[in-house]
Amino acid sequence: MTVKNTHFDELLDFPCQQTFKVMGLAQEDLPTRIIEVLQPIAPNDYSPTIKPSSKGTYHAVSIRVTVTSKEQMEQIYNELSAIDIVRYVL
Repeated sequence: MTVKNTHFDELLDFPCQQTFKVMGLAQEDLPTRIIEVLQPIAPNDYSPTIKPSSKGTYHAVSIRVTVTSKEQMEQIYNELSAIDIVRYVL
C-alpha cells in the first residue's frame, strides 16, 4: 500500500504528535518490529500499548510519534504497512 496525494500538510501543523494504530497478527514480535521500522525514521524511546482482539487473532498496537513533515508521515504509513504481519495502519 502506498500513500498518495495526502493532505497531511493542510490538516496538521508540523511538528506534531501523532498516534498510529497498527493492526496486525497477534505475534509476540509485532511491537518490536513496529519500533524497528520507526527508529530510523523518527528516533525515540517508544512505549506502545497493545490490545488483543476479542478472539486473540490480532493485536492493535498504538504508538505515539513526533512527526516533523508530510513526507515523514507518509513514509511511516508506507513502511509500517509493509511489515508482513501488519494488516492495517490507522
